[in-house]
Amino acid sequence: MAAVAPVVSDLVDFLNVSPTAFHAVDEAKRRLKAVGFVQLLEREEWAGLEPGRKYFFTRNHSTIVAFAIGAKYVAGNGFHIIGAHTDSPCLKLKPVSKVTKGGYLEVGVQTYGGGLWYTWFDRDLTVAGRVIIREMKDGEVSYAHKLVRVQEPIMRIPTLAIHLDRTLNSEGLKLNNQSHLVPVLATCIKNEMQKFVAENGPKQASENVNTKHHPLLLQLIAKEANCEPDEICDFELQLCDTQPSAVAGAMKEFIFSGRLDNLCMSFCSLKALIDSSSVEHSLDHESGVRMVALFDHEEVGSDSAQGAGSPAMLDALSRITGSFNSSNSKLLEKAIQRSFLVSADMAHALHPNYMDKHEENHQPKLHGGLVIKHNANQRYATNAVTAFIFREIAERHQLPIQDFVVRNDMACGSTIGPILASGVGVRTVDIGAPQLSMHSIREMCAVDDISHAYEHFKAYYEEFTELDSKVKVDY
Repeated sequence: MAAVAPVVSDLVDFLNVSPTAFHAVDEAKRRLKAVGFVQLLEREEWAGLEPGRKYFFTRNHSTIVAFAIGAKYVAGNGFHIIGAHTDSPCLKLKPVSKVTKGGYLEVGVQTYGGGLWYTWFDRDLTVAGRVIIREMKDGEVSYAHKLVRVQEPIMRIPTLAIHLDRTLNSEGLKLNNQSHLVPVLATCIKNEMQKFVAENGPKQASENVNTKHHPLLLQLIAKEANCEPDEICDFELQLCDTQPSAVAGAMKEFIFSGRLDNLCMSFCSLKALIDSSSVEHSLDHESGVRMVALFDHEEVGSDSAQGAGSPAMLDALSRITGSFNSSNSKLLEKAIQRSFLVSADMAHALHPNYMDKHEENHQPKLHGGLVIKHNANQRYATNAVTAFIFREIAERHQLPIQDFVVRNDMACGSTIGPILASGVGVRTVDIGAPQLSMHSIREMCAVDDISHAYEHFKAYYEEFTELDSKVKVDY
């Protein structure tokens, strides 16, 4: 049995510390800073950007953009971008989450994205996300943003016993997202609740917060945030599975994990950027800007201040170009036409039990390499030129590559690719690593495809400038 590749183990570690988009961005920040990337703030001037240096910025702490400027870069040169997303379908706590019925304390949640919600039943669940905390420093009030994650399982969405729903197996699960997707936190046995409060002795939560959320839940969150319950001003929390990601299968050929869509592509692109720009002299001959952009809110359409539909990408290209030459306003348009975007989002592998769901000539396989996605109706932004460029890089390195097109009798999903292609005007190819169980609480992909994706992305960063100089289209 082959040893697990280091890049695969690294991905599993990344997944296990990234239960939310906020945590994924935080881990990306840590990795970037460790190899010399300098953090920029969007609300400040970007003075002093230099060729051969590396930078990043975050937006809402759920979107992150990192870039390495080639030593030979001049304003007007292109950007070589890989775009992915940090969010995944999940259940997010409602603004008023306090639900009490039938002798149970429950937590109200709302569905985020198009999840396979039945897979969330009977899982050992917890909460993670960010909290806004009121702090007193030097006699003045300030407000801090903290990430939290309750490690132990504290919630569960129990299924209804077959004895109480005899038609379940014959007629299928009839799930009502409002009524049935309500996790149980505890029972309402007053003595036990009062005993818990007395033994732990926290301050009483403020009245306005207490009416919105169960005091028990606030105590658990406050403990993780190292604060008192009444210091919690607000939060954005979601449910997540406590089962860790793992390399699995009889031959250790799979990764079983939540959030592979799309933290898998986020990780591979981030690692490729880091490794292609952190070795000595790795940027000496680069005339472009190597960039990774990991956006939030792809699963709900990208229309937010930190989604791919926002000006975040165009703002970054504009500010970088302008920092090297602010006198020529036409250089940005020139740079965009010299740029290229790899929209990286996981792809649908052929399912052995549902083979009729794939078009017979387009059946991506696990271990088969990255998948180029095509759609004549522009649900994917790939065209012949962009597909050729990406495929040529694979062929140069003997990396496998596959193609996918949806059946004509099925609707086609989409990605950030068409959004950025139309919004920015950048040439785009839509690709992704093949996986099964997409949008389940527990997905799976193949370890070989992680290595393929990383090597492909790294080669793209290192070789695009030279390859693109040989592609003649609008001449």
